[in-house]
Amino acid sequence: MTEARIPLAGVIGSPVAHSKSPQLHRHWLSTYGLRGHYIPMDIASEDLEDVIGMMPKMGFVGANVTIPYKEKVLNLADQITDRATLIGAANTLIFRRDGRLIADNTDGYGFLENIRQSVQDWDPVAGPAVVLGAGGASRAIVAALSEVGVPEILLTNRTRVRAERLKQDFGKRVRVVDWVQDGNILEEAALVVNTTSLGMVGKPELRVPLDGLQKDAIVTDLVYTPLKTHLLQQAEEVGCRTVDGLGMLLHQAVPGFERWFGIRPAVDTATRAAALR
Repeated sequence: MTEARIPLAGVIGSPVAHSKSPQLHRHWLSTYGLRGHYIPMDIASEDLEDVIGMMPKMGFVGANVTIPYKEKVLNLADQITDRATLIGAANTLIFRRDGRLIADNTDGYGFLENIRQSVQDWDPVAGPAVVLGAGGASRAIVAALSEVGVPEILLTNRTRVRAERLKQDFGKRVRVVDWVQDGNILEEAALVVNTTSLGMVGKPELRVPLDGLQKDAIVTDLVYTPLKTHLLQQAEEVGCRTVDGLGMLLHQAVPGFERWFGIRPAVDTATRAAALR
């Protein structure tokens, strides 16, 4: 008797040894009793196209994509979702049975779900959001905040020209502010988002004066190593509500897992524990 092939998925990048995605997806596969495997794949740039072309023939149903290939995979896709097009990058690939490759971006979804789960009374229209950084992650966050109706997004980046470029893509709702003025604009913020790598283990700290923040403001950091960054510690000290970056990683993985393995997984305390192991 011929049995159906066991579905495979994984994460593509270079490097990928640090990725928490394998332990996260393996946790869900085990929790729901599903047949399948999820593996890390460190692929050289010159091999990326050949590897992705072979993956469906090897039994892969999809993959996550991380640095440095989030932009490059768009050129290999047969279909790109609207949100991946807007963001200019993909983090999720789906191999359809007809052989077509779909590229999607779930970072914005993961960000919003993390905020909603952590601060259940969050109202996106309550006030402006301050976004620190204008890289690829920032584009996903700005797109998500615009989608849910945040009235104004105050964007600041160490290199202003990069922030201005992002504003051109997202329109009048985005206002660019000089990096040296970041402390001043926090007084207006209902939400503060750090999308830079500052504060990550091995990187310089993010130095932003938070004393002007409103007490009910929400501060979140996409960095999750350490789980409680210097920014989040400071925010707690001045009475703000804080959201760590691990939840975004967990929630952004949900749509891909559902497409690949057929079950929509829950993000709960056991999921967080599995990712932190």
